[in-house]
Amino acid sequence: MTAPARTIDAHLHLWDRTVSDYAWITPDLGPLHADFGPAEARAELDAAGIDAAVLVQAEDSFADTRFMLDVAAANDWVAGVVGWVQLDDRAAAFAALDALEGEAALRGIRHLVHGDPRDDFFELPDVRTSLAEVARRGLAFDVPDAWPRHLGAAGRLARHLPALTVVIDHLGKPPVGSDDFDAWRREFEEVAALPNTVAKFSGLHLPGAAFGAATVGPLWEIALDAFGPDRLMYGGDWPMSVPHGGYQPTWAVMSGCVGELVPAERDAVLGGTAERVYRLNSHISQSDSNSNS
Repeated sequence: MTAPARTIDAHLHLWDRTVSDYAWITPDLGPLHADFGPAEARAELDAAGIDAAVLVQAEDSFADTRFMLDVAAANDWVAGVVGWVQLDDRAAAFAALDALEGEAALRGIRHLVHGDPRDDFFELPDVRTSLAEVARRGLAFDVPDAWPRHLGAAGRLARHLPALTVVIDHLGKPPVGSDDFDAWRREFEEVAALPNTVAKFSGLHLPGAAFGAATVGPLWEIALDAFGPDRLMYGGDWPMSVPHGGYQPTWAVMSGCVGELVPAERDAVLGGTAERVYRLNSHISQSDSNSNS
């Protein structure tokens, strides 16, 4: 009998403000103005019946990346890490990738492009050279909060670097209830038409929209039609969900959408896509080999 697929949360954050600045985490964020560690995360995952998670950077710093890699080394429920290198300086990016070469848990790179003032970030020659090297090393590239400035640019990047897997976090942050919704959908579907793109069904606590099946369900259908289950992966985006009730109510809504799929498709969204995109099986095999040596 085939073993059941692991259920993987492909988008989970941790942060410790004694490790680095996390300058965006300010008192006005209420319950997010706190530290969130691995024990709390594991409790949330266990309560939802989720086996493993991919940790995703919350700051453009080596300190944050090092923190996540250390957590991964100490916790077998961490399937992989999406960290950060300085993409806009090719020498710095190559040096950082060299320094991280032995980190089996590192499965992807991300830059908080939505907080970067440069609209042309993905067009910068150093960024493209750095991302070509990211691809060469078998790492994926996550793009957060792409709408409105960076969704189309992410598609152009994917077209320019066909060896790079471009992951659109949070469905690109669709502007629900806005006159821009149709424009988002067009760009989202154009990105989905490229074979080296993937999207995360995650982070859908959207401004001005109630979080529930009435809001999330139509977005899920658009994403499913555009990408198909083999290029979609679930992410809980905890602890960003904490101000909205936390992990469990978020999981209830999103798993309700995914649960309508046939088992093989459901397994893809809830683990199989993440396993393939982030090459998590190779990480596990390497970790097991290291532990047995």
